[in-house]
Amino acid sequence: MENTTQNEQQYEIATFAGGCFWCMVKPFHKYEGVIEVVSGYTGGHVPNPTYEQVCSETTGHYEAVQVTFDPKVISYPQILNIFWESIDPTDAGGQFGDRGSSYKTAIFYHSEQQKAQAEVSKSEIQQNGPFESPIVTPILPAVTFYPAEEYHQDYYKKHPGHYGRYFVGSGRAGFLERNWRKDN
Repeated sequence: MENTTQNEQQYEIATFAGGCFWCMVKPFHKYEGVIEVVSGYTGGHVPNPTYEQVCSETTGHYEAVQVTFDPKVISYPQILNIFWESIDPTDAGGQFGDRGSSYKTAIFYHSEQQKAQAEVSKSEIQQNGPFESPIVTPILPAVTFYPAEEYHQDYYKKHPGHYGRYFVGSGRAGFLERNWRKDN
């Protein structure tokens, strides 16, 4: 029993807002050491918000993902790189086809170490590109995270056709290919 508790304590949590949460789950799922990715809402002032409330832009919440990972297998800086390479960190008005405060980007840190690593990571992206525009993604303290409704969880697996059309149609796929792929 004690061993199980020790293993659970070894996991860390990372929380990110990167626009539509449907598009923020799959990038993390493909990495060894990522235990779970949950779609949800954070950063707002209404307890237990619904998707409809968050979309109304009245709750202050971001659509976000909470990533549980094993830092012995994948580090927080590696998790940060996955996040950066899944978004447009220069867009202050939302992400791709999704506009409004609930679709803005943010890193929510769970410790002073995460905060420091996020700040270093953001600075490196600003200095080394691939963007000339300022990086506007804020680094904020983590607050209560509310899991989204079940039909939003692992959306890319449940509705691969719709997810694929959305991922391309929103402009995200093309942007990521143009700006983040190392072989360009």
